[in-house]
Amino acid sequence: MASSATVEPKPRSGPVRSALERLISSGEIEADPLQRRLADQLDALDRRLSAEIGASKKSALGWLFGKKRDDAPVKGLYVHGDVGRGKTMLMDMFFRQSSIAAKRRVHFHAFMGEVHERIGEHRRAHKNGEAKGDDPIPPVAAAIAAKSKLLCFDEFAVTDIADAMILSRLFKALFANGLILVATSNVAPDDLYPNGLNRPLFLPFVKVLKEHAEIFELAGEEDYRLAFLSEEDIYVETTDPAAGQRIDAAWRRLLDGSKETTASLSVKGRTIPVPRAGNGAARFSFDDLLKRPLGAQDYLALARRFHTVLVENVPVMAEAERNEAKRFITLVDALYDSGRRLVVSAAAPVDQLYQGQSGTEAFEFDRTASRLFEMRSKAYLEKASEAQAGEG
Repeated sequence: MASSATVEPKPRSGPVRSALERLISSGEIEADPLQRRLADQLDALDRRLSAEIGASKKSALGWLFGKKRDDAPVKGLYVHGDVGRGKTMLMDMFFRQSSIAAKRRVHFHAFMGEVHERIGEHRRAHKNGEAKGDDPIPPVAAAIAAKSKLLCFDEFAVTDIADAMILSRLFKALFANGLILVATSNVAPDDLYPNGLNRPLFLPFVKVLKEHAEIFELAGEEDYRLAFLSEEDIYVETTDPAAGQRIDAAWRRLLDGSKETTASLSVKGRTIPVPRAGNGAARFSFDDLLKRPLGAQDYLALARRFHTVLVENVPVMAEAERNEAKRFITLVDALYDSGRRLVVSAAAPVDQLYQGQSGTEAFEFDRTASRLFEMRSKAYLEKASEAQAGEG
């Protein structure tokens, strides 16, 4: 007698799920049920978007009969979870494979910078009598939505009060213009802009977001990037002929298939460029990060934003490089105190990096060397991963 148990139908495989399965089959990543479920949901979203756009190209009567009356509007997707869970990797697969032509993938902070520029331009044009309406949000939203049906955000995080105060009206207008949002974040919607100034004025955005995007938690405690980084990857001496290849390999493992991009940090009105970033990691040369006049607040902002910082080509420093040595000490302290990871390529072993004998830097660098030894240990890396899991 046949079993009466209901067999759950196998989900229709789409391009995102297929790309994910290829990575699993090749051994590049491990199989993960939640990642597979998210891949299927992204594929389903792309099918719905394609169907809606195809239907909209028909006549009004064809659209009326081609769409069921009880069909709900297409919702986007907001994916949140711990760092290292593959959120960016899957969103990038979705973006590359999506059949939608009018699409854009951008870092959230870069996008909001553009929005503020557009708002400023509209206000100047209105003042000069070149634009109608004193409210810049509707025309700005319409212009953005006219170019992009699908907008993909990586690392959605609200930290700026200027952003927080306009998000609700901005995205209400964007959604009204038919824009579909797919975003990744380390935090759930209700935890955005925590303890922010005038947060009650921000909360309507959370309601708007939930109305127009499905919320998917990519939960889990394992940080896959950590699994791909060994203790030998954390500190590479440039005297090794293969040092460059080892650092590049570590960076590829950190990216985990995600697209490398540029980013920036805003600290007390100053902008700090991040020349290479992706998947929650940042990559700098020594000159980019340690020869610039940066301080503790800058490095703490870096630690808040990125789970791993990679610094290349750290030289041996003498008393002539006391400023650089002090910044390096401050950087290590900020990352250590925040439980973040630091990947370094350097010209000498940790305890030989600073050669100065006078001043406080010589004494302080002993502590830095000790911390660098600890930060490359398995115990520290595991502790860092556990801390990041708790942040999600």
